[in-house]
Amino acid sequence: MSRWAALPAELDPRVRQLAVRLRRLKDHSGLSLRQLAARTGYSAKSWERYLGGRSLPPREAVEALARVGGEDPTRLLALHEVATDAWGNRHGAAATVAEAPVPEAAAAQPEFLSADATGARSPGRSLRIALVAGAVALVLAVSTAVFLVVRLAGGGAQEHPPAPLAATGTSAPASASAPRSAPLEGPTYSCRVERIDGRWYAGNSRTQDAILANGHAGPEVAEAQCLLRRAGISPGGIDGIFGPVTERAVKQVQKQAGLVVDGIVGPHTWKALRG
Repeated sequence: MSRWAALPAELDPRVRQLAVRLRRLKDHSGLSLRQLAARTGYSAKSWERYLGGRSLPPREAVEALARVGGEDPTRLLALHEVATDAWGNRHGAAATVAEAPVPEAAAAQPEFLSADATGARSPGRSLRIALVAGAVALVLAVSTAVFLVVRLAGGGAQEHPPAPLAATGTSAPASASAPRSAPLEGPTYSCRVERIDGRWYAGNSRTQDAILANGHAGPEVAEAQCLLRRAGISPGGIDGIFGPVTERAVKQVQKQAGLVVDGIVGPHTWKALRG
């Protein structure tokens, strides 16, 4: 009877159960690891990892050990399937990559197996990984440098996205790139308020449903400002720019009209203004 080393403490109970059953079957067969390798086609070092709980054996290896031990593989394969799920969840990947069986001559001499067959990482593979990682790092560095050059060359480009357009698309947003201290040059608006068919109009726009909010600009904003002033609420200047003062005035008229107070001019607020 072999004296087995303790299985890893962090090993999942389902994987542990499979490893214990495989150990018992190996002991029952009376074969050494070299003899087991020669009979199954899997190297002695591979079996050392499987039976030590450091690697999950492929299905074919489990079936081969069952045949060697004279046992029906059905139960072992069922345990292997459960252990495969547990191993995949533990490592966050597929349960195991099946190792290709090695010829009997090579299995009898595990010291001559290639590094890939025993699970060790070959120097050539490590070199390829290092070269790929270096190439990726070089591409990222070049891309970053090109991006910085383009940004510096286009220093006059707009740095901030414009304010959102009104839902109807009729109001143009105020320029986001202009300095706050410098007044925007634009059209001048006047208030020529008159009542037509029972509704008030100020001569800048006849809209009934344009959606206006803080940051918008245009004749519709000037129209709302004129109608706010007609209602006795100061929107600030009649400049066609929807700013904080205009927003406060809109909220005041919404409150007076019993509307939802959100500071956004929509169909209901237009109806109250043109009332």
